[in-house]
Amino acid sequence: MSKILIRGGTVVTVDPTLGNFRTGDVLIEDTRIAAVGPQLEVTDAEVVDATGMVVMPGFIDTHRHLWEGILRNIGTDVPLEGDTSYLAFVLGTLAPAYRPADIYAGNLVSALGAINAGITTVLDWSHNLTSPEHADAAISALRESGIRSVFAYGFPWHGEWDPEQPAWFTRVANEHFNSDDQLLTLALAPHGPEFTPPEVTKAHWDLAREVGARITVHVGVGSFGKHDKLGEAGRAGLLGPDTTYIHCTTLNDDEVQMIVDTGGTISLAVPVEMLMGHGMVPTQRFLDRGLAPSLSVDVETNVPADMFTQMQSAMALQHALVFDRQLAGEEAVPDAVTTRDVLRWATLEGARANGLEHRTGSLSVGKQADVILLRTDLINVLPVNDPIGAVVMGMDTSNVDSVFVAGQPRKRHGQLLDVDLTRVTALAEASRDHVVSASGFQLPSL
Repeated sequence: MSKILIRGGTVVTVDPTLGNFRTGDVLIEDTRIAAVGPQLEVTDAEVVDATGMVVMPGFIDTHRHLWEGILRNIGTDVPLEGDTSYLAFVLGTLAPAYRPADIYAGNLVSALGAINAGITTVLDWSHNLTSPEHADAAISALRESGIRSVFAYGFPWHGEWDPEQPAWFTRVANEHFNSDDQLLTLALAPHGPEFTPPEVTKAHWDLAREVGARITVHVGVGSFGKHDKLGEAGRAGLLGPDTTYIHCTTLNDDEVQMIVDTGGTISLAVPVEMLMGHGMVPTQRFLDRGLAPSLSVDVETNVPADMFTQMQSAMALQHALVFDRQLAGEEAVPDAVTTRDVLRWATLEGARANGLEHRTGSLSVGKQADVILLRTDLINVLPVNDPIGAVVMGMDTSNVDSVFVAGQPRKRHGQLLDVDLTRVTALAEASRDHVVSASGFQLPSL
């Protein structure tokens, strides 16, 4: 049995029963957390010195289109809808040019970028799978990266519907997800009720439930979300605790309440929703009903690929809206969320939305050892007075010193391990060049 003792850090467990430790240790045995506390008496373990670091659970991203990793920052000024929109040029123009090799390259560079940023679990909302080989390539890259992931099999948004798609999904479930003892789990990412007829929506929900996969779906998406389509699905009995709802920005109040009443979870991508015209981020509408969100990057075509940006944006916007109501003279105004709240959204709530709260999301004894070490001795945060405040509002990816996924080191001393960056760079650039050329798209000019 291999043992790693992370010694002498500021331990933020995100476990309300266990609490936090100004100075504490975390013992990892094989893939799991074996003990957490001050001055653990262990003599037969490899010691990792965490002095001057925050030790905490890895961040959890509940919705990212990893295949777009080779398209990073290609559409930073582009809105969601319209003639020159993300839907038109990414999903309608660039996506059809993807070969399986390009899916692989996008997934690999995005997954490694997530690990580098301290994200130990990501839900890969993979909606450009135009053949079984595309799906296999996506899964291969996830496995190679070493990240914990939920592979959310998605149907393409371009071209004609292939009637074999449900069979392809079932094949993936049987071939790649016949064991619970792996870093990958399965979900289905259907288009959802705003984009498909009711009978198709039901068929997709049934398909996921037949193989025991969670469902992750975009709803309340810009102008598409204004027609009570989720409400129709709810009244048809489709909604349930196995479903995560993404964005939710233009849902009506009844639809929001349906999500809460049926035990659903939500995934918000605050920078994307603010920048691209999805609608007002609905954080408070769910908090008022007792449902905390999880956070997600969404599209690297438009926004940074880290959870520090997500946390800072989510907290700043919620505060802005609360204080604006106070300044307007309202009396019954909700509380401003705290950094502890937002850190939980980026960890434990993410695990819950991914159906993995029994495995990860907190430094709880018995859970998988998904652990990150964040440096506090860098000029952007020193001297640290409030460790949780520093993580949420002061840090960035430069503070990520070490990343462990299921007890395996994936990053140490600020460097990714067992990664040939020269190879990854060549793969990413070659695939980007092919997709841009084959699609006829012109990269932005300087």
